[in-house]
Amino acid sequence: MLERLNQGLDHLEACLDGEVDVAEVARIAAVSEYHFRRLFSALAGLPLPVYVRRRRMTLAAADVLAGELTLLDVAVRYGYGSGEAFARAFRSVHGIGPGEARRAGAVLTAQPRMSFRVVVEGSTAMRYRIVEKESFRVVGRKARVPLVHEGVNAAAAAHLRSLDERAIARMKELAGREPAGILSAAVYLTDSREEGAEADYWIGVATGPETAAGELDALDVPAGTWAVFDSRGPYPHALQELWRDVFTQWFPSNPYASRPGPELLRTQPVETGEETDAQLWIPVERGSGRTGA
Repeated sequence: MLERLNQGLDHLEACLDGEVDVAEVARIAAVSEYHFRRLFSALAGLPLPVYVRRRRMTLAAADVLAGELTLLDVAVRYGYGSGEAFARAFRSVHGIGPGEARRAGAVLTAQPRMSFRVVVEGSTAMRYRIVEKESFRVVGRKARVPLVHEGVNAAAAAHLRSLDERAIARMKELAGREPAGILSAAVYLTDSREEGAEADYWIGVATGPETAAGELDALDVPAGTWAVFDSRGPYPHALQELWRDVFTQWFPSNPYASRPGPELLRTQPVETGEETDAQLWIPVERGSGRTGA
């Protein structure tokens, strides 16, 4: 799979001075466009559109410094219809405009070309199972929170503390589907998995698809395939490592791709640093690409 992903990136690189067709890049990588965007963001640490803009402005900076083309010609080469639009994009990456870049001593920022490879970091096995699940409903309370890669997510913790006893009691009454008990569900609002990206964050229970939510909020989840991962370790570090390993190690090594849907997490609240069991549910579909490097 990594070989196909890199072939997709090679195609993307060749299109930087024209229109980048992400659907075609994903086709070459033998995955869906949705999965390619999600996987790229998780592996690279930044959204695909940001990477494309930074790479374009890296190449554009070389043309600007060469001085063989006018600034407008450089702008047109990289897909900008006006010098003003090009200058804004250039400044967003380099911190200075293209005219300033031609002055002696100007400091610019380069985005290196990316490629993916397997790095062996240990021999820890990932415990998982594949579950075919009928449609269900998550009933609970929703809040919008930022993504936090390391440490406690203050917004998510505040949302949990805001739940009153009546809401919690009602959730427990409604619980009846797997994953059992009170869980969290994250619905990402963009393809980005970078720090600070926003998600709708639910605390609730899995119920039947026709369950009346009443005063609670409801999230309808269609039928589909799920990869379920079990973990035990210090909270929240072990959970954040598990999520990272799923996208950086498990997906590139297995014939599955992510699909639209909420990511579910079942765990017991404990103090920071204490050991806890956790179960992570990721919506997946069988991929068409082969596995391996």
